[in-house]
Amino acid sequence: MIEFKNVSKQYENNLALDKLNLTIPSQDFFVLVGPSGSGKTTTLKMLNRLIEPTDGNIYFDDKRIIDYDLKQLRLQMGYVLQNIALFPNLNIQENIAIQAESLGWSRKDRIARARHLLSQVDLDPDQYATRMPSELSGGEQQRVGIIRALAIKPKVVLMDEPFSALDPISRKQLQDLVLRLHRELKMTFIFVTHDMHEALRLGQHIAVMRLGHIQQIGTGDEIMQHPANDFVRGFFQNEHAPRPTTVQSLLDAGYGEATTAAATLTADASVSALAAALKQTTPVVVTTVQGPRALSTPDLLDYLAAKEAD
Repeated sequence: MIEFKNVSKQYENNLALDKLNLTIPSQDFFVLVGPSGSGKTTTLKMLNRLIEPTDGNIYFDDKRIIDYDLKQLRLQMGYVLQNIALFPNLNIQENIAIQAESLGWSRKDRIARARHLLSQVDLDPDQYATRMPSELSGGEQQRVGIIRALAIKPKVVLMDEPFSALDPISRKQLQDLVLRLHRELKMTFIFVTHDMHEALRLGQHIAVMRLGHIQQIGTGDEIMQHPANDFVRGFFQNEHAPRPTTVQSLLDAGYGEATTAAATLTADASVSALAAALKQTTPVVVTTVQGPRALSTPDLLDYLAAKEAD
């Protein structure tokens, strides 16, 4: 269990956290959500002492974090960054096993652990283990970033907006992946996001933050059904405004490829109209401000599957 007791953080002219009190249960998938400047990343980074509090105490397994040896503390906390930060001069299995190497694991054990983890995130170790980071897509690199944080079996995994730079399809795939890993590994996951929709999809418990204060803590259902104040209600409603039902909604979600073919549909046509057109021919070319884009039947099916999962 992790506890924040009256924790504050004062920067020069900014009170980032103000007497924060928070309990994170062991083995929970706990999400910190809020707009920029709400204090969520500061809260996360205090856990592995990348940022020190100005006042108050943080407890990890009933011991003050400040009383841990810093190296031993960080070995118990995997960390997944937004910018991935794989070492470009190391291959994939070397990136995954870098902490294990620093702990003196044998080469055989390091390779076995890296290959096992690659298999867990659906990356064939025979194909990926010896590739370089530059040979992987953004989504594949982030999978490696996730399992690198798991390599030495930490108690806690810290994730700081890890999917915000990814396209919608990759983002959903990695959300599904971390949910599966959390179920299988039974570690504590602490996840930061500015996206309430992502928070509701992932979190067993969610803390909604604003200007260094917690506005509400609860399950997704509790927050949806009983928002604590106008800020939570407005933040939630903004994230859950009705989704557009035109072809433009697919384009906004990143579907479609640029083409030079003549368009047969406009972006303001309905999704139903797109489905009807795809029955006659595929792909269907759509007029957009940036030029014609081709949408295929798989594009439509993937979009509808993601919308249903939402």
